[in-house]
Amino acid sequence: MAPPVDSTPTTKAEPILVVEDEAPQRDALTRFLTRAGFIVRAVGSAEEALAALGENSFTALLTDLRLPGIDGVELVRRARVLDPELCLLLITAYASVETAVEALRAGAHDYILKPLFYEELVRKLRNLIQHRDLLRENDRLRAALHQLGEPQMVGNSAAMRDVTEWIKRAAVSSATVLITGETGTGKEVVAQAIHHLGPHRDEPMLSVNVAALPDTMVESELFGHEKGAFTGADRKRPGILRAASSGTVFLDELGELSLPVQAKLLRALEAREVTPVGADAAVPFRARILCATHRDLLQRVRAGQFREDLYYRINVLHIAIPPLRQRAEDIPALAQHLLQRAARRSGRPVPALDADALSALCAYAWPGNVRELANVLERAFVLCEDDRITLGNLPLTPVAVAPVPEHDGGGLPLQDAVERFERDHVARALRQAQGNREQAAKQLGLSEATLYRKLDKLGLKGFGVKERGDPRGG
Repeated sequence: MAPPVDSTPTTKAEPILVVEDEAPQRDALTRFLTRAGFIVRAVGSAEEALAALGENSFTALLTDLRLPGIDGVELVRRARVLDPELCLLLITAYASVETAVEALRAGAHDYILKPLFYEELVRKLRNLIQHRDLLRENDRLRAALHQLGEPQMVGNSAAMRDVTEWIKRAAVSSATVLITGETGTGKEVVAQAIHHLGPHRDEPMLSVNVAALPDTMVESELFGHEKGAFTGADRKRPGILRAASSGTVFLDELGELSLPVQAKLLRALEAREVTPVGADAAVPFRARILCATHRDLLQRVRAGQFREDLYYRINVLHIAIPPLRQRAEDIPALAQHLLQRAARRSGRPVPALDADALSALCAYAWPGNVRELANVLERAFVLCEDDRITLGNLPLTPVAVAPVPEHDGGGLPLQDAVERFERDHVARALRQAQGNREQAAKQLGLSEATLYRKLDKLGLKGFGVKERGDPRGG
């Protein structure tokens, strides 16, 4: 009786090589697999199969264990050498564990017992092909990430050579690293480089900007929470420290953490375990911790705003990134690197930089550091004509600053004078940024969340014309 036909075709007609020495069984397999959507070539011996594998490309090899001459296990061994990606499925009438183990040791991905159930055979073949396709896609994505996403420390200045040397040292260590530098200097790029060069580069690297999270959410984000621990906790979450497994956790803007969360983070780092919100017991984590801040943490320690014990716990290795204005000799190489990146993304040729344009880039102070340079060049890349960037394509003209009334503070208590100066200083930054609060925060060396809190405190909440969503949420 003819076997039933699987009515679910494959999405792609995959070529299958069938090896079966009994003609009736070989013909039945050929008919069924063809009707199931495969392109089938059937042969009667291992020798014929090896010749076919040498001449053509197949997705899968389906072979009987008992064959005249070379048997199925030896055929699997040789086929794996010829094509390491070939899906190998062995048919056997001998339901012994030894046979299955021998087949799998030889390189078979799976086996199926006689008498054959054709629907099970097709299911196994499709599962093997799907698994192979997933592995290929994974390899493709890894290659793309290696080519386009591998962090690169660009620059040959003495300062950047020093940073690169510290990155190499940090990569082979499991110690906690503190990365400091002004906003936009590339602290996360340094963290990515440490992770990429380390022994756990294939594990995830998870990043969180703690300044962008409300205090009520930081603990849950870092340590996780139990279902029902608070309103909205409709499911259990492991938290970023455990979700990273053996990989890396990058805590950006660590200087903005509140003192209570600092205490809990200190305990987590010392005990290598966390207690999720709403949980009764602590659970261990394995991730390596990298921290970053644009703040002077020692100054914040002296001001009572950062725990001294946490400072020394995270500052095992310290990498200080110099601002761009202190390494102007790196700007030509950085500009070329950033333009190459923009060209790859858009599929356009890399534009040339006019001498005047390059001179202007090197002379500019770059208050926003590498991030500002990247934004300027990305805009110039869009605006330039004939694949050439000229001075006119670079928006480097300083913005006119409206005058701010000066106050000498005479007759005012110290706290009031400090608050008035702070209010005027923040207002001046907002005017320079033409009301753009993200840009003003960068100029002030603050996170956006901190700037919004200051605007509330100083009565400047409605100040400005270009606003983004409140980073505090809600």
